[in-house]
Order: sequence, then structure tokens, then C-alpha cells
Amino acid sequence: MTDDQLLRYSRHILLDEMGIEGQEQVLASHALIIGAGGLGSPAALYLASAGVGHITLVDDDVVDLTNLQRQIAHTTARVGQPKVASAASAMAAINPEVQVTVLQARADAAVLDTLVQDACVVLDCSDNYATRHAVNAACVRHRKPLVAGAVIRFDAQITVVDPRQAASPCYACIFPPEADFEEVRCSTMGVFAPLVGVVGALQAAEALKLLAGIGTSLAGRLLMLDGRSMEWSTMNVARAPHCTVCVAR
Repeated sequence: MTDDQLLRYSRHILLDEMGIEGQEQVLASHALIIGAGGLGSPAALYLASAGVGHITLVDDDVVDLTNLQRQIAHTTARVGQPKVASAASAMAAINPEVQVTVLQARADAAVLDTLVQDACVVLDCSDNYATRHAVNAACVRHRKPLVAGAVIRFDAQITVVDPRQAASPCYACIFPPEADFEEVRCSTMGVFAPLVGVVGALQAAEALKLLAGIGTSLAGRLLMLDGRSMEWSTMNVARAPHCTVCVAR
């Protein structure tokens, strides 16, 4: 590391669990973030500030005035710009050393199959059920750790899928893709703005732990937050024996 890097990342280096070795692993890593909105904004900003060497952002949307209540990577001046470009500008302002690759496209199976295999960790910051399952399937197929978060109204959740662990459940083990699920969106149901910041920051924290090889991840656990009472709850989850996604693992 350079002298400037030693200064920039000094508060991480001071942590016994991280140290210089852990920070160097972060600097050499590649994170893939699916979604540059409410969750993707804080996740991207924290990963950039922490020095993740290469970050790829995928989102097909543009910045809208209604986004600014919660999507903190964007500004009023960037309304109408692609979200990935807006977020990349915010990341560069914090840490110009980070290499940011942007893709303004929907994260379909073909896109994910190409991008996931090159990533060290994947963060699912999307806002729809179909994309979450597509990201999960790609991560299982390529044996890449996934940090999945979701927020709607006052309810939030986060988990980690780690296909490198034989007993780790995937997202489909917890939320079967064939389940009769009613899609809800913040555009019609609303979302309490600070909760996406909380969960996005937690996603960044879990990703950094995975990259640096420190602590214990949320693999096998679903962490949930009720924003009305600010009460956390944890549900232990096991790998589903008949999961259609895990069967190929």
C-alpha cells in the first residue's frame, strides 16, 4: 500500500481482525452490485470508501425526483441521468482510486452469467422478486457469495448465501421461486427512507467481512428489522433438501 492508502484506510488497519492484510484483500477484490437505488446507494458508497478495488454497478433505470427521498448516491442535479452513472460520480468523489464499471441494463440471466463469474462477492440490491432469484441462481451456479437485502414499508431483511459452504441455504431455499408471491413495490406501497440506508450499510458490512475473511457471515440466518418498533429478529434457515436451485450445486 502507498502512504496515502495507509492514511485513507488507517481506521480499518487499526482493527486487529482487519489489519494491513485484510485491507489489501479488500483492495484486490471485485464486488458486483445489482441495483443502484435505495439499497445500492449506501452499499456502493461504503464499498468505495472502504477501498474495494473494482466495483461493477448494474441498473437499467434513470434518476427520478421520487428517488431522492432515499437513494443517497443521487442528487437533484443528476435527475434524468442513468443511476449507474450518477452513483459512479458519487463513488469517485469519495474515493477516486476505486475502479468503477457501470452497465445500464436489466440484470437478466445472460448478463448475470457473464458478470457473476468475475466477481468476488455479489450484492443483490434489486427491488423485484424475479431479479433476486436470477441473481441467486447465478451465484449458486458460479459458487460466489451473495449478500441479499430487501426493504418495503417499515420492514427490512438481509441474509447471506454462500455456495462455498455445503450446508449454506440459498435464497430459493428461504423464498421458493414457485411460491405464490405478491410483488409489492415502494412506488405503490411506500418505504421508510432510513431503512434502506440501514440495510444497504449492512450489506456493505457483510460484503467486506467476506472479502477480508473476518467474522461470521449471515449465511444460514435471515436477519429482520421491524422499523416501527426498531426490533431485530433472527430466523435460522437450513438448506432445503428439494431446492431446485441447490440441486445443481
